Amino acid sequence: MTRNRADGRDPAPAAGRRSGDRGQVAGMEVLPFGLLVFVSAVLVLANAWGVVDAKLAVTAAAREAVRAYVESPDQSRAAAAARGRAGAVLAAYGRSDAGNTVDVAVSGGSFRRCARVTVTVSHPVPVVAVPFIGGFGQLEPVAAAFTELIDPFRSGVPGQAEC
Repeated sequence: MTRNRADGRDPAPAAGRRSGDRGQVAGMEVLPFGLLVFVSAVLVLANAWGVVDAKLAVTAAAREAVRAYVESPDQSRAAAAARGRAGAVLAAYGRSDAGNTVDVAVSGGSFRRCARVTVTVSHPVPVVAVPFIGGFGQLEPVAAAFTELIDPFRSGVPGQAEC
């Protein structure tokens, strides 16, 4: 055995020459767990975005539906116009018609000047939504409501302006 140092000690062994399991921190068993955590986090974020997107869709649908109701010429066409406009807005957001509800409430129960109209639109969202595959699980409704007054100065509307 040769000694290369002036003090007669052996040189330090190179890092690549170590043998055994000493200094081993983690192995391949950690990778599947990390992948599982990553996939779970991505699913949670995708589902959260699905709820936010559904909330944006129903808010826009409720706003447009109440607008269609108060701009209609009479009560017989107002409810149909509100439901039609809400369905069109939800379709524009890429939402299906399955499970959508559009509720129209008019203060006083009749189409007249200054009547307060509230339209509530709800849309079901799956509990777990997997991107590119779809959603599954029990459906939870996301709802939004919008309120507006029927124009007090519009012609052709019965009643007197009391607002």
